[in-house]
Formats: sequence, structure tokens, C-alpha cells
Amino acid sequence: MSTTKITRPVSALLLTSIVCAILFGLIATAIGNLRIEGFDHTIITFIQGLESPLLTSLMKFFTWIGGGIPVATITLLTMVVLYVFLRHRKELIFLSLVVVGSALINSVLKLVFSRSRPTVYRIIEATGYSFPSGHSMFAFSFYGVLAFLLWRHVPVTWGRVLLIIFSSLFILLIGISRIYLGVHYPSDVLGAYLMSGCWLTCSIWWYQRWMKRGTYE
Repeated sequence: MSTTKITRPVSALLLTSIVCAILFGLIATAIGNLRIEGFDHTIITFIQGLESPLLTSLMKFFTWIGGGIPVATITLLTMVVLYVFLRHRKELIFLSLVVVGSALINSVLKLVFSRSRPTVYRIIEATGYSFPSGHSMFAFSFYGVLAFLLWRHVPVTWGRVLLIIFSSLFILLIGISRIYLGVHYPSDVLGAYLMSGCWLTCSIWWYQRWMKRGTYE
């Protein structure tokens, strides 16, 4: 009975990781064949068509919180809480590996694909390659792993629901902000989500095996 309960989620995690990797490969292929331009153009036209002073300020906030000093600050504060207050050394190591691994994967993929950023309409400036979006990869990996780690420490259902809602909103809005501000194509953001989904689910699978092994040692 217990073996079945453990095997099913692990299998689901690996399956999800594989599916995300395949879908990422399909998007990367479509970008290389220039077959995704229609999709990108349609989404960009819709999102940037919503432009307003208030929305621009909001999008700048979410793109700011998804990179640079805010990223380092949020990550450091989370590590302090996990180690100093909750005494969760293994969770701290896991969080660090997911975040650092996501950054390294993103850097390698940007060099491999070397996709130029959009140039038609920009509200802010950005440097470096475009695919996949670094902000979006960090948001998915960081807020995804944070929701996973905090889930079991939230005792009530409504608290867990709020945790998922806020995590999903931050991930979604940081990605949308990059499209709205004109520094990424929608396919950059979608590709980032898929690669982060692959990395995160694979990492969670490994973490669960690590924790299970430690329980029986």
C-alpha cells in the first residue's frame, strides 16, 4: 500500500518533466524554423494593446521584482527563514540548487539559441539574448519551489489555496511584464516556463528520493 502511494507521484513528476522537455524542444524548433512568428505577433499585439500609464507602472514593478537585487534579496531572506527560524537545512540546500541550477540552465540555453530580442516597440531597455526569458525562468523555478516547500507548513486548506494563487500570479505577471515592456517574445516566456517546469519537477523528484532515503537511514 505504502509503495503504491510513493511510486505514483514520483512517476507523475518524471512524466511531467519529460512532457515539458518535449514541448520546449518543439518551441525551440519552431523558433529555429521561424514558424512561431504568427503566434508571437498575435500575443504581443494583444498585450501591448492594453498599454496605459497605470498598467505600465505595474508591469515595471513585476519585471523589477523578477530580476537583479530584488531576486537576490528575496532568495537570501527565504534562505534565512528556512535555516534560522525553521531549521530546515535540507530544504535550504534544495532551494539553492533549484535556483542556481535554473540560472545556469538559462545562461547555457541563451548562448545555444542566441535569439535577438524584439526591437519593434520597447518601453524599457534590456541586453543579452532573448530565448528563454531569464526573468520567467527564475519566477517559475523560485516561486514554484517556494510553494512546494511551504505547502506542508500551511495547516489549513484556504492557506494552501492562497499560496498556490499568489505563486501562480507572480509567475504569470512577471512573464507577461516582459512581453508588455517589449523585451521578450511570448515564445521566450512560454519556453522559459516549460524548461523551468522540466527542471523543477525533476528536482522535486530527486528531493523526494533524497528525503525518503534519509528517513530510512
